[in-house]
Amino acid sequence: MSVTWFLTGASRGIGLELTRQLLESSSNTVFATCRSPATAFALDALKSSSGILHVVQIDVMDEVSIKAGCSRVLELLNGTGLDYVINNAAISPVTDLPSSFDPVFAETIKCNVTGPALVTRFLLPAIENSSRKVIVNISSSLASISKDLGPKLTGYSISKAGLNMLTYKQMRERPDFIPILMDPGWVKTDLGGERAKIETHVSVTGILNVVDTNLRWLTRASFTNYLGKQIPW
Repeated sequence: MSVTWFLTGASRGIGLELTRQLLESSSNTVFATCRSPATAFALDALKSSSGILHVVQIDVMDEVSIKAGCSRVLELLNGTGLDYVINNAAISPVTDLPSSFDPVFAETIKCNVTGPALVTRFLLPAIENSSRKVIVNISSSLASISKDLGPKLTGYSISKAGLNMLTYKQMRERPDFIPILMDPGWVKTDLGGERAKIETHVSVTGILNVVDTNLRWLTRASFTNYLGKQIPW
């Protein structure tokens, strides 16, 4: 039986590795989205994998693009349910403090909060047709107030805290859905930077283990990391 997956930000980093690992199984059909499929060469190369790959254009900063891309996914599904939605695409363009917000902060909110909200909204018909109905919103420990991580990366932290609240609201609105928050850790990607501690394949293996294998142990709107450990809100 085929399992269907949708993810944003699939052309590099965590998104690309998620796609690669998912396509190792012939039972998976992956709808991998990115801003520019024409230049996503590493993603395109995965079409020879065991699973089925559909590359779809979506810019999560653009509502028109999100709606068009999600409509294309619904067309390709042709009434089949969408089992897993992974909102992975994110930006953190500046290292800011509360006293030095950059005007790009609004763009961070648009990408990291509004984008996932619209993706989920436009994919609702397919999610409703699934027996799993799992939404994985990729968050960060920096969104946790309880962890007391200081003033660094203020805009990014606020945006991920907003994503956490969105996930809670999704859980309250739709008792039949399973939305969860996933912290992938500090990963060696373009976003994480060279000083990051975790290899991409290690983080992604953990994420998929939690989402696909150990999800039954989590409560809806759980905030967990890639090792399955709970993160305080």
